[in-house]
Amino acid sequence: MTENSDNDYRDRVFRVVRSIPRGRVMTYGQIAEILGEGYTPRTVGFVMHSSNDKTPWHRVINAQGGCSTRGLVLPHDKQQRMLEAEGVSFNERRRCELQKYLWIPAELKGKNKPRAKKVSLFKN
Repeated sequence: MTENSDNDYRDRVFRVVRSIPRGRVMTYGQIAEILGEGYTPRTVGFVMHSSNDKTPWHRVINAQGGCSTRGLVLPHDKQQRMLEAEGVSFNERRRCELQKYLWIPAELKGKNKPRAKKVSLFKN
């Protein structure tokens, strides 16, 4: 991968993340599904490690509705506290209710856009 294509790869992830409104979340897998071929939840996570202050990295969570920053961000509950400050609630298992807080871009609502998976996050 060339440096330009590597930058474009990261920029595509950041554009999606910057579109997430306050008080809403997207999952790593959801972002990978939107971006298509060549993106996986794991690669989206790696890209998020290099995000800057202009990118609301805290709005990207795991598929269980939890934060995946333990051991990566100090303090360990920083992501959850940032989301709570935006109105996202977490239960005793430290998970938010995805049906309530998951954000689906308007252009994808009502569309099934699965890649190689049978299950899509974009079903109504």
